[in-house]
Amino acid sequence: MKRISLTQYLVEEQRMHNSIPAELRLLIEVVARACKTISHAVGKGALGDVLGSAGSENIQGEVQKKLDILSNEILLEANEWGGHLAAMASEEMESIHPIPHRYPMGEYMLLFDPLDGSSNIDVNVSIGTIFSVLKAPDGMVTPTEKDFLQPGSKQVAAGYAVYGPQTVLVFTTGDGVNCFTLDREMGSWVLTQKNMRIPSETKEFAINASNARHWHPPVTRYVDEMLAGKTGPRGKDFNMRWIASMVADVHRILNRGGIFMYPADAREPDMPGKLRLMYEANPMAFIIEQAGGAATNGQQRIMDIQPHKLHQRVPVFLGSSNEVELVTAYHKAG
Repeated sequence: MKRISLTQYLVEEQRMHNSIPAELRLLIEVVARACKTISHAVGKGALGDVLGSAGSENIQGEVQKKLDILSNEILLEANEWGGHLAAMASEEMESIHPIPHRYPMGEYMLLFDPLDGSSNIDVNVSIGTIFSVLKAPDGMVTPTEKDFLQPGSKQVAAGYAVYGPQTVLVFTTGDGVNCFTLDREMGSWVLTQKNMRIPSETKEFAINASNARHWHPPVTRYVDEMLAGKTGPRGKDFNMRWIASMVADVHRILNRGGIFMYPADAREPDMPGKLRLMYEANPMAFIIEQAGGAATNGQQRIMDIQPHKLHQRVPVFLGSSNEVELVTAYHKAG
């Protein structure tokens, strides 16, 4: 089989569909290169002195790991100088990161969760990076947070990397979803899955069941029906999988089907979920929809939500469309 590199794929896509202009291609390549660097750091683990806590907290009030901070720095430094970005925003930073004046300002804006699944870093379980690309508003001179507050439907690209037994990069530019595997010997990204599609029929679901006592009734109803198995209303047995790295759970669903759920619950009534709309929910929703799946917050399509702040949180239900539609219908029914 002929090996197709990331660069070759991007160039040929632009020729065929005119969908990946030069600046966007450069941006994707730079993000991919940063992910390669993060993968190398993750792979060294304790040998690179990158495990454990950094002794600080991020804007979310979460204790930062050394790899969180390192991954954030790698992505910032890699993307500053290329001339393809106007500004960046990260889950790990309170506000946006404008491009320094010594570099040219580009037409795109990059958002990222530099290292998703931090609780798994020290126990050698798959973790990853999530990114989202928006167009800078026309006429923008000095980027502000408000410029980033665009619904997910405005994304021009989104993707994630999984640092696991293999390092893979999955992304979309709005024309399907493709997966590239890092050839560690050659140092290159190679196309290994083209036009990925989520199976519509599934027998798997992913949710943190330890929170069951706090769930709202629609989630309890939906999960209880799956747990009832063949003798229940669904008429079949389901398996539960929960890795606690969104990237790893979503990657499995992309390949095998299923539904990923991170609902709001009764513990903190004022908090509408835990996952961040801009850094996690929107990019994953874009990828899932491009693969034939669906993504909602229980009430509406995630990519239709108008953000009102940079670190906004949302409930998330995504995966095989028929499952997402069912649990969403339960929410709407009350």
